[in-house]
Amino acid sequence: MKTVLNFFLAAMAILAVSCAPKTSKEQANNRQPNFVIVFIDDMGYGDIATQGATGWTTPNLDKMAAEGMRFTNFYSAQPVCSASRAGLMTGCYPNRLGISGAFFPYHEIGLNPQETTIAEMLKSQGYATAIFGKWHLGHHKTFLPLQHGFDEYVGIPYSNDMWPLSNTGHELPEGNNRLKYPDLPVMKDNDVLFTITNWEGQDTLTTLYTEKAVDFINRNANNPFFLYVPHTMAHIPLGVSEKFRGKSEQGVYGDVMMEIDWSVGQIEKALADNGLTDNTLIIFTTDNGPWLNFGNHAGSAGGLREGKTTSWEGGQRVPFIVKWPGQVPAGTICNKLGCAIDILPSFAEIANAQLPEQKIDGTSIVELWKGNTEANPRETILFYYGKNNLNGVRKGNWKLVLPHSWASYNTEPGRDGQGGRRIKMTVETPQLYNMMRDPGEQYNVIEHYPEKAAELMQVVEEARAELGDLNVGIEKGSGNREIGRL
Repeated sequence: MKTVLNFFLAAMAILAVSCAPKTSKEQANNRQPNFVIVFIDDMGYGDIATQGATGWTTPNLDKMAAEGMRFTNFYSAQPVCSASRAGLMTGCYPNRLGISGAFFPYHEIGLNPQETTIAEMLKSQGYATAIFGKWHLGHHKTFLPLQHGFDEYVGIPYSNDMWPLSNTGHELPEGNNRLKYPDLPVMKDNDVLFTITNWEGQDTLTTLYTEKAVDFINRNANNPFFLYVPHTMAHIPLGVSEKFRGKSEQGVYGDVMMEIDWSVGQIEKALADNGLTDNTLIIFTTDNGPWLNFGNHAGSAGGLREGKTTSWEGGQRVPFIVKWPGQVPAGTICNKLGCAIDILPSFAEIANAQLPEQKIDGTSIVELWKGNTEANPRETILFYYGKNNLNGVRKGNWKLVLPHSWASYNTEPGRDGQGGRRIKMTVETPQLYNMMRDPGEQYNVIEHYPEKAAELMQVVEEARAELGDLNVGIEKGSGNREIGRL
């Protein structure tokens, strides 16, 4: 009888445990994974300690890389603000969407409401969505984040130098075009929360976004969420809080990098405090390379050629770290190709979400994230710039640079927030570079490997047919879509 009683009591105990309310950590690990993207402005390939940065430290990013995967051949969608963000948000080459360059306060264009963003895609799966930072895909209401799938938004609608002051926060002389700009607005959802009227206001932005991100995580600990933190920094004019001012050996740019690193640490701490670390995929990357003509107020391309607004490697090859405990093998490096346009389809695969109805250019790279060294989901990268100019293509370890002109940084830079001049340079005939041996693009080997050049020209012709190429007079291809207009 005692044996029967003991069995009955044990069975009841097991039933009680199985029926007990789950803890928040247990609930978090049994639902859809959370997604976090930390997106930095104008940060170079060489601006993280694990990639050679000196003069400042990035302990949180170093730790993230040690616990996740670092890509060495990851590219932004284009080497400039609005275009790169359009590619990230939609999984499309920006020129497919009619988007190029950077939007200004006088523009009446933006991301077409017909396009599907990461936020809209995940929202359909029950995700809470938020953006805290720089949007730059149209500042009119119809183009703002809440109209593109986000539940919450606090941040600036365009770049922080689009205000009626100089890059050092000083008054401008009469007749300067910037005097036509309004004071820099900080938005909350669809309305202006306050305006920034001096350089001290810029100092508050990194901390503001971080606090909002932490609060969002705390409020959504029991719901799947997508958190997008596109920091204003390290775009000039550089702003940094008193917490980090003067903390680096390099000066204000190093201080800014240290505060960005702190921000990543605060976000990771909030995830850990809420038991969400194991069920959250977090990405750190940047919109394009460094704005080198600002000298000591700019970052480092890490030995790559040129920087922001150019189609050379320094303009588009960017830092990329992905962490997802138990899914992404810790402390690993991936040398395969990846692009910001691949993030949307990768999230779609993980969340079992439907891809946009309209064609996208990204491909899922989840197999790479999971450490499958045999996978090769992306074979090519297209380097479009300007209104619709195809400046180059990469396939495997080979990059074909097409005839085009660019504003080179190969001259004396500026200093302390004052921009140096740039000089016009031109590629007259196609050039071929071996990225494995020559990532700095110094040695044109097209005469030695004409068969490789011919192989890449096939990619060029296919791209021109579908997306156009103004360099050869093809304004549009069969697959271009319209930009959003008021």
